[in-house]
Amino acid sequence: MSLKIGQPAPDFQVDAVVNGEFKQVRLSDYKGKWVVLFFYPLDFTFVCPTEITAFSERISEFEAEDAVILGCSVDSKYSHKAWIETDRSRGGLGPVKYPLLSDLTKKVSEAYGVLLDSGIALRGLFIIDPEQKLRYILVQDLPVGRNVDETLRVLQALKSGQLCPINWKRGDKHL
Repeated sequence: MSLKIGQPAPDFQVDAVVNGEFKQVRLSDYKGKWVVLFFYPLDFTFVCPTEITAFSERISEFEAEDAVILGCSVDSKYSHKAWIETDRSRGGLGPVKYPLLSDLTKKVSEAYGVLLDSGIALRGLFIIDPEQKLRYILVQDLPVGRNVDETLRVLQALKSGQLCPINWKRGDKHL
């Protein structure tokens, strides 16, 4: 499936770890909010925890934008929980302040166009507006982590509803 900006984001229902507990999560649960949905390759790897913890540490800035963050991989909810419950000093994540989604069936990764033939997801990041339309799509190769500052900047620019020039930041002039 080829996703396009402005089209409805593919809905899903998956198991997740939310505040250390197993829950079912649907994208439609977040209708009316901005959603930052990001895919990462696998639990217990090296680049992934840098992204997951960075988003968690900055959650209040996204919440101030009326946005939620959802992290997703093809790992099981049990793997997610084990990774969260493992201390950072031992290769774990520690607490995560947003849901980690389990795409064990790989249907969500496939629907968002990030599933590799090897069965893991590329680093895909999608910003979805309150009407659940795709507003931003970024997909990159496995070895390079994303930039939380840039994700927040793009979210703020999209929310402004204005023309935002290169390197625009909140408080800068629009075109």
